[in-house]
Amino acid sequence: MSSTILRQNAEQQFAHELDELKKQDKGERPANWVLSPGAVVKYLMGGKLANGFEVTPKYIGNQRLMEIAVATLTTDRALLLYGLPGTGKSWVSEHLTAAVSGDSTYLIQGTAGTGEEAVRYGWNYAVLLSKGPIPEAVVETPMIRGMKEGKIVRIEELTRVSSDVQDTLITILSEKMLPIPEINLEVKAVEGFNVIATANNRDKGVNDLSSALKRRFNTVILPVPDTMEEEVEIVQQRVNSYSKARKMKISDNTLEEIRRVVTIFRELRGGISEDGKTKLKSPSGTLSTAEAISVMNSGLSLAHHFGEGELKAQDVASGILGAIVKDPVQDKIVMQEYMETVLKQKDGWKDVYRACREMF
Repeated sequence: MSSTILRQNAEQQFAHELDELKKQDKGERPANWVLSPGAVVKYLMGGKLANGFEVTPKYIGNQRLMEIAVATLTTDRALLLYGLPGTGKSWVSEHLTAAVSGDSTYLIQGTAGTGEEAVRYGWNYAVLLSKGPIPEAVVETPMIRGMKEGKIVRIEELTRVSSDVQDTLITILSEKMLPIPEINLEVKAVEGFNVIATANNRDKGVNDLSSALKRRFNTVILPVPDTMEEEVEIVQQRVNSYSKARKMKISDNTLEEIRRVVTIFRELRGGISEDGKTKLKSPSGTLSTAEAISVMNSGLSLAHHFGEGELKAQDVASGILGAIVKDPVQDKIVMQEYMETVLKQKDGWKDVYRACREMF
């Protein structure tokens, strides 16, 4: 029985693009980088190469932000991608690492339960008990492997990690070394090593970074897409990629449904209707671009497996309500008011209004 990998790493999924960029790349490459900084930005922003090859955009937004992020990685400063949930921090982090190091798997996932051993090193207790503290008993973390091999190490959700564990990074980032005092050994980072961390605004106050740690990072804030067209393009690109991977047909009206979902999210997020005439209460959730992508992917799956293949308002209504109504009391009132004052009044949106009313 053959099996298909559910999700490929960025360097696997876009291997053909990375290979073509390597062939065409004439820029100066920092030590242990697989592409020059200019080519990394080209990979992220997309566009045509000199030979006509088309590179798909991975980040749709301000190119200067990507240039700052890439430039940071050429220095001795680490990079912190900061912003609201769903603004593409993890996505950018993965693709940055794939383009710089050719391997995005050096990953430490930050959670409330992440301990020092996940960042620094652990022990193989069978070896430790039988032979004592020797180098062979050390369990290397992605951080140690990245330091030894000159790779970029990713830390997701840094502010979810407790402050004492966060501060284990200070020596690594400032001295570019990691002491293992139990065996009187130091792991020294080689050229090419750096760290990309992500954190979101909603976790502010959970485990704020110390001032000492903040100084070791250069912070790049990834904003919510400025315009409707920009956000629609992001959602459309990711939805097309999802449908292709799942071998699902994209119906002709998919773009229109994307526009409607994005419009609803932007109106509630901004607290005002698209025409500027009606002030709205905002729900407790973020209603991010990532959630709009999730709503569309869920709707396409419903249409594919339980419908006739054509995306309808009923297919996206449950996802819209699920994304908006996080608090069953407060958010339900917000959604009801929005449906009656805005959604009901929009020309050509009666099907969305009825579908949401039926699901409510």
